Amino acid sequence: MFYAIVGQDVPDSIERRLAARPAHLDRLHALQQTGRLLLAGPFPSIDCNDPGSAGFSGSLIVAEFDSLADAQAWADADPYVAAGVYAGVSVKPFKKVFPA
Repeated sequence: MFYAIVGQDVPDSIERRLAARPAHLDRLHALQQTGRLLLAGPFPSIDCNDPGSAGFSGSLIVAEFDSLADAQAWADADPYVAAGVYAGVSVKPFKKVFPA
């Protein structure tokens, strides 16, 4: 089943985010290589693809896991959590409808 993982950034997270980004992306690449990643990306803090120093307000990852507990454990081990980028993370089951 798919799960939506939503991380909410702490204020002024950009420096922490940039420092932890390579390790964060490595984990996403691993999900992608196994065919389990549906989509992933950050939420720009402003209405712009490249928000510059305004940074990001959080991230969305939709990926396939065997259970909610497995998805939560994966989310809890995210380098952004360890680096203090995220103020909180929610994990919810996700039913993909479109595109079919």
